[in-house]
Amino acid sequence: MKKLLVVVDMQRDFVTGALSTAEAQAIVPRVKALAEAAENVVYTADTHGENYMETREGRHLPVKHCIKGTEGWEILPEVYRAGAPVFEKPAFGSLSLAEYIRAEGYDDITFCGVCTDICVVSNVLLVKAMLPEAEVRVISSACAGVTPQLHEAALATMKSCQVTVEE
Repeated sequence: MKKLLVVVDMQRDFVTGALSTAEAQAIVPRVKALAEAAENVVYTADTHGENYMETREGRHLPVKHCIKGTEGWEILPEVYRAGAPVFEKPAFGSLSLAEYIRAEGYDDITFCGVCTDICVVSNVLLVKAMLPEAEVRVISSACAGVTPQLHEAALATMKSCQVTVEE
């Protein structure tokens, strides 16, 4: 099996910045260990422009975050493996990521990162739809949701879609 770790949105604004949570801060060591141990790893980066507040998302979540080129947009250096691909995404899920995974022939894909209930679940389900026979898993102890309750709800949703949820 060709394995891949996908680290979702482990950016400063989600861990220590504008939309940070204690839960996101708590998973950093686990995400770091997974990234260091992975044979293949890619990252996603929530990416917005200066006009964020004028976008549909900005009208629903009026907190400027992950503005390209700012410190808050950067992936945490302690979890980033130099040279690994980064998929910038203006929305919750990345079609480019799913297409890359299919094109590269990965058939064992593990996800971790933030937010479980928004970007993690979005990317997991895109990959599951594109590669229905692949093993798709989520490491729950290396994910954090907007709230602990939403984290658990997203894990339950992914389980019901035949995604393997591991501790």
